[in-house]
Amino acid sequence: QVQVVESGGGLVQPGGSLRLSCVASGIIFRFATMAWYRQAPGKQRELVATITRGGSTNYADSVKGRFTISRDNAKNTMYLQMNSLKPEDTAVYYCNPKTTGGDYWGQGTQVTVSS
Repeated sequence: QVQVVESGGGLVQPGGSLRLSCVASGIIFRFATMAWYRQAPGKQRELVATITRGGSTNYADSVKGRFTISRDNAKNTMYLQMNSLKPEDTAVYYCNPKTTGGDYWGQGTQVTVSS
């Protein structure tokens, strides 16, 4: 059974930082391309960042230079370091392992950027 669990969200002031984590079990983690998505109220879910099995990364233009995606295959864990947070980063952030058996989703973790 595949389980995807995000954590690390919370309330932070503009300019602050947060680190999100995603633990994925029941998949061969080291082979999966991993992604972070986010969904703000009233908006469609959007891709934030991806990291391939080889460690190549891609970012949405809106987060380039502020967010860093990484992975630890030994811990079946992916991270998203978010710096210089802005109110428009407020959203539920979702982890998305992409495998040959399909895509999986967690329940998400809420990030709120507000003073």
